[in-house]
Amino acid sequence: MHWSATEPKGTTGHRRARRSAGAVASAALLLPLLGAAPSSSAEEVPAAGLQRAFAAAAAEYHVPQSVLLAVSYLQSRWDAHAGAPSVTGGYGPMHLTDARTAIAGTPHHSDGTEDARGDSSRPALLPAASAPTDSQLPARLKTLTKAADLTGLPAERLRTDAAANVAGGAALLAAAQRDLGEPLSDDAADWYAAVARFSGADDSTTAATYADDAYEVMRAGERRTTDAGQQVTLAAQPRLNPDTAQLSGAGLRTASADGTECPRTVSCEWIPAPYEEFGEGDYGNHDLGDRPASQSIKYIVIHDTEGTWDGVLNLVQDPTYVSWNYTLRSTDGHIAQHVKAKDVAWHAGNWYINAKSIGLEHEGFLTAPDAWYTEEMYRASARLVRYLSRKYDIPLDRQHVLGHDNVPGPTTSTIPGMHTDPGPYWDWQHYFTLLGHPFHRSFRKGDLVTVLPDFDANQPVYTGCVTKGEPCAAHGSSEVRLYSQPDESSPLIQDIGLYPKGDASTTGVNDVASRVSTGQRYALAGRDGDWTAIWYLGQKAWFKNPRKQPTAVRASGPAVTPKEGLAQIPVYGRAYPEKEAYPAGVPVQSVSPLPYKILAGQRYAAGDKVPGEYFYAPTFDTTPHRVVIGTDMYYEIQFGHRVEFVRAADVDLVP
Repeated sequence: MHWSATEPKGTTGHRRARRSAGAVASAALLLPLLGAAPSSSAEEVPAAGLQRAFAAAAAEYHVPQSVLLAVSYLQSRWDAHAGAPSVTGGYGPMHLTDARTAIAGTPHHSDGTEDARGDSSRPALLPAASAPTDSQLPARLKTLTKAADLTGLPAERLRTDAAANVAGGAALLAAAQRDLGEPLSDDAADWYAAVARFSGADDSTTAATYADDAYEVMRAGERRTTDAGQQVTLAAQPRLNPDTAQLSGAGLRTASADGTECPRTVSCEWIPAPYEEFGEGDYGNHDLGDRPASQSIKYIVIHDTEGTWDGVLNLVQDPTYVSWNYTLRSTDGHIAQHVKAKDVAWHAGNWYINAKSIGLEHEGFLTAPDAWYTEEMYRASARLVRYLSRKYDIPLDRQHVLGHDNVPGPTTSTIPGMHTDPGPYWDWQHYFTLLGHPFHRSFRKGDLVTVLPDFDANQPVYTGCVTKGEPCAAHGSSEVRLYSQPDESSPLIQDIGLYPKGDASTTGVNDVASRVSTGQRYALAGRDGDWTAIWYLGQKAWFKNPRKQPTAVRASGPAVTPKEGLAQIPVYGRAYPEKEAYPAGVPVQSVSPLPYKILAGQRYAAGDKVPGEYFYAPTFDTTPHRVVIGTDMYYEIQFGHRVEFVRAADVDLVP
């Protein structure tokens, strides 16, 4: 989805910094002592240099090293991303934000033209997209400027030099501690409010949740090799108990969670999407329902916003726009709920999926160069999804937790316009680890594979992030590219739905024709040395899968194949009932096959077996609304990059 600009908000502070001008200037001398030359990039910090950088910055600014390490871990997991910005303009291990530089100058590209509601029973809603502007950015999106003032270091160096970035983060923490009237103590327990302030949150609940997470990291300890090959360790402090009462003096607003459907482990507030009429019988921006009593909730759909937080909230409160259930903020993991789970939001471009799903929008940009998401947002999202999974009995797997880019086009004509977020830079492996359901090799031999590349090491070339046809910045990816033969010089797999005129697939960042994603399962179709073949879009598709650096692992589970005697069977983008199931007054919806076919002998990994179902809701008045459930059964299958459906009567289920 595509959103607009942000609104300003202020910061607080009431004490002058006690550091002398000479001490501030000495920060510029700190970095050469760490072994990093002034012009070095984030990847040029020498072996163990990042750990030393944390130690030196902690000593220089009188911040406990464990506090500095924990805050950095929540922001970036200590990765420097070679000096490239996050999806919200944060740089380096400390995620110092400079959105004016990172976001405002980023070209904005569409990832599709779909009607978010995805139901032909009423006119399509196609709101115009708008890119964010660089005006009135909130304080949480320009912390790098303040760090430059505190340290005396150039902004460019804070963006590109990991050691400088760590020093900037330490300076911000120390400044927050002084502003709060607290001493620069060497006891990590005394820094709770300063850690909360570092989050950039303007409400006490979000700030406290962030600080609680940081202290949980300190209690548990962490050890990790970063994207630049740096070994960083945070020793566990299991008995650490912070002074949480400090937060009462931080001057933050109180945000009520009343009305929300969120776990207590996240910060959540109710910012409702309007259910309103706006002329000539039209209305928005969602439909009232009675889930799960009237129909089950089967899916959680992961989106990115393609815009910044404040602009996104403005749009979801517009009845002429589309809607979704939750928005998550990147800088601190704060959550806003907009649509109740009982109601149907307009977010996925497929009415069948909308009626059966909950949509989560994550603040970010699919095509931002070298895009990355904060650890705190991943954690908040995982907590919310775990909660929703338990409440609505939604399995935690890639058949039920879908990216927007995995949602099928409901009809042939809609396929080319379907959205492609959150895109290849969303770390599905890490996300499912946080969900408590990590992907792993099956202990039983099976004829399926689970796509499972090493996110950091897997860096396929994508194009079009900034300029059409030009390579995107090198970056870890959850996705693996597919070829027509076991040879990287062979053509990419073609998608007749996405390219009905027969055009070739591309390496474009929004082109999902020839890509598989972490956690998705496919049926094996062959092997050739370091190459593995799967059944994909009715074809045999090859991907590189070397033993020393595998991109997939063996898996087991059910699959479907055409019934014996059938040469081919149709594929569907929605599981709608047979015409006999519709009561009087509800127009029969066509069960329209897509342009794809499954040929005899092919197999596809199967998910749920479900009856055909349609939610009739074309009017603001809910009186004529009906849930139609048929007797014709369908299997959800992993057919291409997107899931699809086949009629159970057309297939056999095989182990």
